[in-house]
Amino acid sequence: MSTLAPIALFVYNRPEHTRRTISYLQKNLLADESRLFIFCDGPKTDADNASVQQVREIAAQTTGFKSVKVIERPQNLGLANSIISGVTHLVNDYGKVIVYEDDLLSSPYTLQFFNDALDRYVNEDKVMHIGAYMFNLPDKTLPETFFFRAAFSWGWATWKRAWDNFEPDVDKLMRQFDKEKINQFSIEHSMNFWRQMEDFKAGKNNSWAIRWYASVFLKGGLTLNPSHSLVHNIGHDGSGTHSNIESTYTVQIAKQPVKYFPDIIQENIPAYNAIKYFLKNRKGSLLQRGIRLLQQLRSKYIKKN
Repeated sequence: MSTLAPIALFVYNRPEHTRRTISYLQKNLLADESRLFIFCDGPKTDADNASVQQVREIAAQTTGFKSVKVIERPQNLGLANSIISGVTHLVNDYGKVIVYEDDLLSSPYTLQFFNDALDRYVNEDKVMHIGAYMFNLPDKTLPETFFFRAAFSWGWATWKRAWDNFEPDVDKLMRQFDKEKINQFSIEHSMNFWRQMEDFKAGKNNSWAIRWYASVFLKGGLTLNPSHSLVHNIGHDGSGTHSNIESTYTVQIAKQPVKYFPDIIQENIPAYNAIKYFLKNRKGSLLQRGIRLLQQLRSKYIKKN
């Protein structure tokens, strides 16, 4: 294996989530050989000062890696700007990067998966993104890993050669889409990816991830994904700035290392169909949707009060 990729961990104001994320990372194979960079965003308001400081103290006390560097932002950049600047800095220095946010629990084999894939596809320009999360798919016959079009952001990795194609200007991105591209981009309208683009343009979200996926899609790029998720997102508990209470994306983390990587660089059609089926049916029955809506409204009320 070549030099291991640096790990970028983006944190803000959730000390318990941050602590759990780091504890799982520490248990990863290759953790003690990996460089960890913890990017701590600055507080938005005075009300955030205490929790932001708690997170920074956790970051400062982190051990178990080849090295740990804590980058404390004096002002609040917001998640999008923090990730864009942090990823750009590390790929320029190291040529590749593994990216975590503060609410991701990982398998002991997640870092190994990322580094193996980064090495294997380093010279394959069509492979632009490696994702560690996967939905609980109904098709249990899929291979261990497969190529897909969408770039999922819950634990991922990339190379400088791919990140150089990131286009932050949503207007430049949207001008390149026609009706058919929108259909393909949104997995035949089974997921609201295009609406996320429109919402970003309208100032309703500040997503770096949707612009990264659009950049990958427009280059004809592919993403490598595991069929059994290597991470679990614990941020759907209403604690995150951009998250509601949600159980749709709950998964059991893989307990085995990934050993299979596809040789043929093309989208896996059975995987595409399985993901499309999951996305179309993820919201459940009307009753289930109603219960979820009430949970989300309750979460928002608690946050405000």
